[in-house]
Amino acid sequence: MNNRSIGTKYEGIAMDYLSKKGYVEMERNYYSRYGELDLICRDNKKGEIVFVEVKYRKSIEYGNGLESITRSKQRKLVKTATIYLKDKKIKDIPYRFDIISILGDEIEHIENAIWGEYL
Repeated sequence: MNNRSIGTKYEGIAMDYLSKKGYVEMERNYYSRYGELDLICRDNKKGEIVFVEVKYRKSIEYGNGLESITRSKQRKLVKTATIYLKDKKIKDIPYRFDIISILGDEIEHIENAIWGEYL
């Protein structure tokens, strides 16, 4: 499998997990000149738009998925989300950034993973 097909597979697994928690998919793989948003969902329980970064690792040999979300990556995610909100003319709806880290068969979901100076 190439990286794109691996990414698609694990984004699907992440979306299945989120769907069971009441999230509704809005869009996948939104691109801007700054980068890509893997999943964009609506958390209907909280009334928020959720930008989800999905990271998969077969093993922790090279660190877990969370460790790969650098400061630079966080800035790119925020810039791309800002463009998405403007592009879709979305205003006055709260939003947040979550990370889904998949290590083997284990899924870890971190809500509000990006905050502070990046927002």
